[in-house]
Amino acid sequence: MRVVFAGSPEIAVPSLEKVALNFDIVGVLTNPDKVTGRGRKIKFNPVKTKAVELNLNVLQPHSLNSEVRNTIISLKPDILVVFAYGKIFGPKFLSMFPMGGVNVHPSLLPKYRGSSPILSAIINGENETGISIQRINLEMDTGALLNQQFIKLSGNETTESLSSFVSAEGAEIVVKTLKAIESGSINEKEQDHNLATYCTKINKEDGKINWNESAVQIYRMIRAYTPWPKAFTQYKDKSLMILEGSVFNGETDLSGEPGKVLGFDKDNGILIQTGDGILVVKFLQLQSKKANDWKSFINGTQNFIGSVLGGNNE
Repeated sequence: MRVVFAGSPEIAVPSLEKVALNFDIVGVLTNPDKVTGRGRKIKFNPVKTKAVELNLNVLQPHSLNSEVRNTIISLKPDILVVFAYGKIFGPKFLSMFPMGGVNVHPSLLPKYRGSSPILSAIINGENETGISIQRINLEMDTGALLNQQFIKLSGNETTESLSSFVSAEGAEIVVKTLKAIESGSINEKEQDHNLATYCTKINKEDGKINWNESAVQIYRMIRAYTPWPKAFTQYKDKSLMILEGSVFNGETDLSGEPGKVLGFDKDNGILIQTGDGILVVKFLQLQSKKANDWKSFINGTQNFIGSVLGGNNE
């Protein structure tokens, strides 16, 4: 089976490798190179880096125009496999693949259609999530389901750690699905569109902590926005990133307004009052400074205990 693989970020790399081991990848469709740094150096995305390593044919169009379609037609592909490519495919493009297209989506569709399903599962406190292999439709994330794998969540995952797990598991499930398609044994199930929920693109400002929220919700934020954009607040005139924390379950007589730095627990970390409960902060990073564990941060930051974070009374 001749495959065109489309994807760009790190999460798609294991799927590219696994598909290449089992099928004939005739083309890798990925985003154009970026120019970065003071030296204006060209930087390959992770999928291109791996595709070059595997000696695969790489295509990096800015748009999927007729020239690109003609190039892909010349490759005589059977099927399109997509994982985090970031572009919508039109009818002319999809018509080039006799066996259609399949997409790896890291949620239990129809839940969390859209661009941030892993983060959304964490920030909403889900007990489970999963991986869906779906047919590619003209409307995003609405295709028939070909395969699903459920993933139990412990409540301690970050977007980074869960993405790594989904990346590895997705590679296995997509190959199983492609083999079933090739053999004609695949079973397709239409999504129940009445059960659909949606998630949107994440912006940097989404990581801003509202200390009136509960400690549980802020802890979810910290995990969901790792590695980007990171949960952050304001300390005096600087941004302060909260890199690691937990909900405080110990006993204390300390209390204050939401955002107040109450003190610290020697076995856990810095204690910050929220709208409901106390958050323990273990690692944090002040703007233009290195990340520190909580003890080093307190030792190097005068008058932090007793301050109110978030711009209140600063």
